[in-house]
Amino acid sequence: MAAMMVGAVMWGYTMRPAERVCGGISYIIEDKDERLYVTERELDQVLQTAELHPVGKKIDKGVLHRIEQTIGHHPMVRTAECYTTPRDEVRVRITQRVPLLRVLIPGDTYLVDTDRKVMPARAAVKDNVMIATGAVGVQMATRQLADFAVWLQSEPYWEKKIDHVTVQSPKMVHLYLRSDAAHEAHARRLALGTIYGYERKMRKMRTFFDNSAEAIREKQYDEYDLRYKGQVIGRK
Repeated sequence: MAAMMVGAVMWGYTMRPAERVCGGISYIIEDKDERLYVTERELDQVLQTAELHPVGKKIDKGVLHRIEQTIGHHPMVRTAECYTTPRDEVRVRITQRVPLLRVLIPGDTYLVDTDRKVMPARAAVKDNVMIATGAVGVQMATRQLADFAVWLQSEPYWEKKIDHVTVQSPKMVHLYLRSDAAHEAHARRLALGTIYGYERKMRKMRTFFDNSAEAIREKQYDEYDLRYKGQVIGRK
């Protein structure tokens, strides 16, 4: 008997993943207990304007990436992360920018954040940060003055004494004392000259305060000049 060969044919197919449709969106503002510069409603409006609001639409990696980029470009947002939940909801997790310095110049007011970037001065921003006025350019604000503001925050002795910084020119920077500190020092401002070397100059000024309390009570100066090495000069 002739053997009968039976061939088996295997049919294969690839299942296409089901298309995911967004059922909702939520925002997590991680640092909202410390500051709240942007609201969920505003973020929703940002996506509506960009025609990226995902609810009821198909969602994939490309959509999530575009949402993340758009939210990340908001002037009050520092970081943005966009992902989906197992229920096909879109979630956006953000952190906000942290002000470091407030610049007040004729015709403009802005903030410099801890990343040394310019950010808008919104009414919601009430952080108690150093103020700079006068001939302040963006480069000086985001570099030398930002560095000084960081240093000032790390120095409790000086942070509670300095009210604001005024830049007359790059070669003449004044620090104005708060009213109680000015009364104690019998002077209202400190002349730094250039901002460079501020740590050395401020150490010198503190040493002078600590060792000359009795002597300065008898004087009424307008300023102390710190520009000269090894000297503090009182001027009326």
